[in-house]
Amino acid sequence: MKHVIHFGDTLKGSAVDRYTPYALVVDDDPIIRMDARAILKDAGFRCFEAATPEQAFDILDRSGKSIRLLFSDVNMPPSDLTGFDLAHRCARDWPEISILIASGGVTPEPGDMPEKAEFITKPFSADVVREHLRRLLPDGRQPTPLREQASSD
Repeated sequence: MKHVIHFGDTLKGSAVDRYTPYALVVDDDPIIRMDARAILKDAGFRCFEAATPEQAFDILDRSGKSIRLLFSDVNMPPSDLTGFDLAHRCARDWPEISILIASGGVTPEPGDMPEKAEFITKPFSADVVREHLRRLLPDGRQPTPLREQASSD
């Protein structure tokens, strides 16, 4: 299994430190993962990346305590699992992780997502992602760049 983990990122010109929170981006499309990672990095996150729910579970098992946000697609072939499956297990096993689900082809039905999860449609913009992050994460859990972007909006 290949995991792309970026430790050397910089945020707003300063080195990432041990207090910078992690997000886990899960999407089978590497371009969408790259776009989501760039948006989250700009919002103040370091990112783990996975192409399947199975890879995401491996990362969560190893690093779940340091992850603050799960950002996931819904359908990720060839996996039989969906982003909804991932979100439910994440909510059960790592309830402190906030969950944002994105899809361009699926609209969630009642019960598809955990209670506190948010949903956005693809294609998404940085502004839409940041708006949902502000709703998902209370002020004390928002990375500094995300809070600063809110005050300048």
